[in-house]
Amino acid sequence: MDVKGKIAVITGAASGIGRATALKFHAEGAAGIVVADMNEAGLQPVAQAVNGLAVRCDVSREADIQALVAAAEARYGRVDIFFSNAGIGNSKGAEPDDEMWDKMWKIHLMAHVWAARALVDKMVARGEGYFLITASAAGLLNIVESAAYAVTKHAAVAFAEWLSIAYGRSGLHVSCLCPQAVRTGMVPGDGGSAGGDGVLSAEVVADEIVKVMAAETFLVLPHPEVLQYMRKKTDDYDRWLGGMQKLFMKSQSSTVWK
Repeated sequence: MDVKGKIAVITGAASGIGRATALKFHAEGAAGIVVADMNEAGLQPVAQAVNGLAVRCDVSREADIQALVAAAEARYGRVDIFFSNAGIGNSKGAEPDDEMWDKMWKIHLMAHVWAARALVDKMVARGEGYFLITASAAGLLNIVESAAYAVTKHAAVAFAEWLSIAYGRSGLHVSCLCPQAVRTGMVPGDGGSAGGDGVLSAEVVADEIVKVMAAETFLVLPHPEVLQYMRKKTDDYDRWLGGMQKLFMKSQSSTVWK
C-alpha cells in the first residue's frame, strides 16, 4: 500500500516509533493522520507537525479505542491504515505481579483485538485496509528480562498472524513490526539483551515500516538478524533454549524494551 492519500491512525504516537511513523506518513503524503496517546502534552506537537488530529486514548480500554476510531471517521470519513503501536515495559523480571500481567495483556494484545473489532469489517467492506501491529522481536524470539512482556508480545504476533489468515484474501493487509532495541524512552543506553545488533533510531524503524507496507509483506524486521535467529530457534529448539538460559544468567539486572 502506498501511504500517499491515505488516512492513518497511530497509537502510542506522542514519542518513539509512533511519533516517527506519523512524521514519515506525513512526509509520504498521507491525506490525514490521527495521533493517539495518553500523553496529551507530547501528542499536541506531533499533531501540529503532521497537520492532523490529536486524540487522548488509553488503549487498555475498549471504549477509548472505539472513541478514537469514531473521532477519526468523524474528521476524515474513514480509516485506511491503523497502526496499533502503543506498548509498555517494566523491570519486574521473571515474576511481575498480577496487575502488571493484566495491564500488559490489555495493552499488548487486547488493544489490537479491540481496534480490529472496530475497523476490520469496514476495511473489508471497502475492499482494502492496512492493519499494522507493533509486537517486538521478543514476540518471535522471547526476551530474558520479563515473562509478561515476552508472553504478551507473542500473543500480539499470533493475533497479527490470525488477522492475515482470516482476512488476507478479503483485502486486508496485515504487517507485524518486530524490532529488537529501538531508541525510545523504554530502552536503556546499551539496549540490554536486545541491543546486541545495535540500538536503532525510531526514524530508521519508520522508514522500514513504509518499505514493508509498499511490499505488503507480513514481518517488519528493522533488525534483519532476527530472521536468522528465528531459523536457528526452529532448527534446534533445545540448543536455542540453552543459549537463552545463558543469556538470562548474564542479564538478570538489565531492563530493555522495544
